[in-house]
Formats: sequence, C-alpha cells, structure tokens
Amino acid sequence: MEMAHFPILSAILMSTILGLVTILFIPDDRPKLVKQVSLGFAGVGLILALWAYFSYDVQKGGLQFVERYLWVKSLGIYWFNALDGINAPMLLLTSVVLFTGVLTMWELELRVKEFFAFMFLLVAGVYGVFIAMDLFWIFVWYDVSLFPMYPLIAIWGGTRKEYGGMKLTLYLLAGSALILPAILYLWVQGGSTTFDLFELAKMGFSPQVQRTAFLMLYLGFGILAGVWPLHTWSPVGHVAAPTAVSMIHAGVLMKLGAYGILRLGMTLCPEGLQYWSQLMALLATIGIVYGAFVGLAQTDLKYVIGYSSVSHMGIVGLGLSTMTVNGINGAVFQMFAHGVMTALLFSAVGYIYDRTHTKMIPELGGLSKTMPVASAFFIIAAFAGIGVPFMASFWAELLVFISAVKTYPVRGILAVMGLVVSALFMLRVVQKTFYGEKNERWEHIPDVPLYLATPRIILVGVILFFGMFPKVMLDVIQSTVIPFVASLTA
Repeated sequence: MEMAHFPILSAILMSTILGLVTILFIPDDRPKLVKQVSLGFAGVGLILALWAYFSYDVQKGGLQFVERYLWVKSLGIYWFNALDGINAPMLLLTSVVLFTGVLTMWELELRVKEFFAFMFLLVAGVYGVFIAMDLFWIFVWYDVSLFPMYPLIAIWGGTRKEYGGMKLTLYLLAGSALILPAILYLWVQGGSTTFDLFELAKMGFSPQVQRTAFLMLYLGFGILAGVWPLHTWSPVGHVAAPTAVSMIHAGVLMKLGAYGILRLGMTLCPEGLQYWSQLMALLATIGIVYGAFVGLAQTDLKYVIGYSSVSHMGIVGLGLSTMTVNGINGAVFQMFAHGVMTALLFSAVGYIYDRTHTKMIPELGGLSKTMPVASAFFIIAAFAGIGVPFMASFWAELLVFISAVKTYPVRGILAVMGLVVSALFMLRVVQKTFYGEKNERWEHIPDVPLYLATPRIILVGVILFFGMFPKVMLDVIQSTVIPFVASLTA
C-alpha cells in the first residue's frame, strides 16, 4: 500500500462535515444561503469524488489513495481509508446523488436549515463507511448514517411519516445490533490486536467462526440492503420520505447494506460465504420475483418504485452469491446503476407530486401532454430500470444473469422471469400515468423549469454515459474483483 500524498478521501468526508458545521452557523432566516452553501459543499464532494474515480489506476489495481494512521494503539484502531474498484463507484454514486438531491429540494421552505443539516450528517456517515478499511470506523460511520433518517422522514415526510420513519429506524437498528457483535466476535477470534479489515482477513478464521460471523453480517447488512423477507421497512420508508431523502435512501443507503455484505462478510469469511451462498441465492431470487409481482399490484407511484427497488437489490444479492468475476462485477455495477436510476425516479415523482399533490396512478393520466419534460425524466428512468440496452443497468443485469444461470440454473431462470414481470409493471405505470386518458385537472400545471430540470438532466447523463461506455465502470470494478474472486477460490 502506497500512502496518499494528498488525503483526498478524508477531504471528501470533510466536505460534508464542514458543510454541516457551516450550515449550523447560518441564521434560521437565511434559507436561500443554506441552500447555496449546501450546494457548494456538495459540489466540492462531487468534484473530489470525480477526481478520485478517474485518477484510480486500473492497471495497478489494489488499494490506492491510502491514509493509514494509528489512532488507539491498545485496541489496534487505525484511521485507515483507501480506494479500490469496489468502493470507487459507491463514492461516485453518493456524491452524484447528494449534489442532485440538494438541487431537487431547492423549493423547500419548511425548516430548511435543519433539513440540510440532517442530510449532510447522513451523507457524512455514508462517505465514512465507503472509504473506511478499519472495522471500528466502518461501524461508527454506519450508525451515523442511520440516525438522521428518522427526523428527516418524521418531520419532512408525507404519507404515514411517523410510522414510516420509526419502522425504518427500528429495522436498521436491529441490523446494527447484529453487525456489532459480529465485528467484536471476529476481533476477539483474531487475537484482539487489530480492527484492520485486511489484517483480520489474513487470520484464517475457523470454518465455524466464519459461518457464524458471516450469517450475522449478512442478516445485519441485509436488512439495509432490502433482502427478502427483511425488506418490509423499505417501501414504507420510500413512500413516507421527502424527495431527496427517498433519493438517498433508495439510491445510496440500500447500496451501503450490499456493500457491507461484500466488504465485510465476503472478505473476512470466504468459507462462511461458500456455506451460506445457496441461502443468499434463494433469498435474492425470491426478492426479485416477489418485488416484481407486488409492484405490479401497486397504485401509488412511490410504492411502485419501492418494490422495484426490492426486486433490483435482489439482483445485487444474486450476483454476489455466485462468487464469480462476472457475477460480482455485475452486482457492483448494478449497485451504481440502480442508485442513479432510482434517484431519477424519485426525483421525477417528487416534482409531479409537488405540483399535483397526488402519487396515485388512477388520478394521474396523460401527463406527457401537459408536463412532457417531467414525464420524459420518469420514462427514461423506467426504461433504465427494465434494462433497456445502452443504459447503465443493462450491462449490470446482463452480467449478473449470465453468471446466475451458469451457477444456479433454476434460480437464474426464475430471476430473469422476475425481470420480465418488472418490465411489465413499469411499462404499465408509464402507460397509465403519462399516456392514459388525460385528466383535465392537470391541464394548467407548469412543466419543469430549467433550474429544477438540472438535477434530473445530470442523472440522465450519468445513466446514458455509463450505458454507452460501460468499460469506464467495469475496468475499475474488475481491477479489484478479479483478485478478490481468486482469493475466495483459494
């Protein structure tokens, strides 16, 4: 590991922490300044994340931009941050969703200062998890990312907001209650000398230790990843949350759960992964099919997206369970692609709801005639969600399904069938909401102005760029996945 000359990863993290501190010092009666400062710090994080991502040397691979300093010697805790092909896409995803989320909430008027403060605190935790390579810091930042969700939903949310916020928080804290004992269990079994992820990975834990720890980590992080049947908090949370929080919730937080399974569970417990891989594949397949069929029956746009997310996150879990290069490449790519696509879906629905004050599909109709730009954003995201070629999700899903059919033929075929049903309900939503019988109530509703179209245009651009040039993403991912899979088989 070569130490970084400039601590770019800490700088990305500090962009949110300094943004939070600055927001707290702004007077309550200056909401426009709060939004401008939030956008500025989110922009700094985005620029730094882009720099880190495109500076990553795919030929060299491994850990880069390393920051490793001893923090608590007696416990073996290090301030250890690094970038590789697995967390680089996640860092880029988070920065894009935060930046577009701030722009999406530009019309917010209720308690603006508190909203953006909680939002930056949440994203600080997410950044921390994605860059940390020390288990102590991973857990600390993981918990930091969870607590702001309740006030963000309970105060600024919509439908059943207190119920949705509380259910989400209780479920995710239950997952945290499994993750911490698993980390401490591995730390004790490793000699209680270090929390360094890669040092612990060298310990060679016994098969029984790995099976126990992996199951705890899989279930703990799996709750956040929307693993069936632990997913029930997710659609409820999606519906209750305000637009930008739904974007971060579905676009980033659920990926944090899948990332935890990959980064901790699969890295530290490869034999545990092999033991439980059949269960992972089974639950993932059920999640894909279940999410598709339940989504087909929904009449609320946010519930449609919520169950679509459960189905698409099942694709991530299925790819990870294959333990193959293509499967894991596709899973990580799907985490990124689905994050951007879902952020665009919720952003588009948020604008429609703000103007019509309804998310119910039967009450909306013919919107493409009165709001063609707003409609186009949702339709593009829906096409990305059903895997239309030359959009980012297409390559991710293709890799996962190829690998799944080879590894688990029956489950792989069932998963593909689930995707077909998912395409059916998305096309149904598009037809009824945007091309159905025109509802005269919405005839005079204005279309998206340029300043509100900007975040949606950015998200569309990301979807199309990585759909047209998947090599830019896949080269980064597989520079780490190839040696990772080799270590699993070894």
